[in-house]
Amino acid sequence: MKEIKISAPEHPLLSKLNSPCTPEHSLLSKLNSPCPPSGLTSSEIDAFWMQHAYSLADKAAQQGEVPVGAVLVLDNQLIAEGWNRSIQTHDPTAHAEMLALKRGGEKIKNYRLVDCTLYVTLEPCPMCAGALVHARVKRLVYGASDFKTGAVRSVFNLLEDMRLNHQVSIGSGVLEQVCSQQISAFFKARRQAHKENKLLAKKKS
Repeated sequence: MKEIKISAPEHPLLSKLNSPCTPEHSLLSKLNSPCPPSGLTSSEIDAFWMQHAYSLADKAAQQGEVPVGAVLVLDNQLIAEGWNRSIQTHDPTAHAEMLALKRGGEKIKNYRLVDCTLYVTLEPCPMCAGALVHARVKRLVYGASDFKTGAVRSVFNLLEDMRLNHQVSIGSGVLEQVCSQQISAFFKARRQAHKENKLLAKKKS
């Protein structure tokens, strides 16, 4: 498949992305990770972390994976991240969210990720939404909606289901346009590559 390169979206916070800060959580004191500068509004902070998730999704695209990136944040500090790796690892559970949750649990030495926020570029599927509930994640923020398999609001609503023993606060539509364009561009390029490969195979036969 052809290499897919998607440029990062222009956003007013880009000039501040590498600002240093001091971790507020004792478990994070030794981490060297990006964090938002002080003085940002809550919506600007969400955009900051979604921008980072977007860059991880771009890594997935370069590796031939569906471009989805996820960032796990605690006390406004990055504790874990992930991007889709199902194809490379032959693992149907290796979604960006699952990898970020797993690494986050390993980082803080607890499978309960209480008070954490997960940022992801695409609305989670049922598997990932279920994991968010089991992990007791406090809040989910996603970019683009998934009208085929989205389990947050588009197809199912697992995170706010009162029949479950935990509900997750939801934020949506953060950098939605660029996240949606990223997914669309990937699948468009993949369809084109498949078409070209089919034509080549036909010429050889």
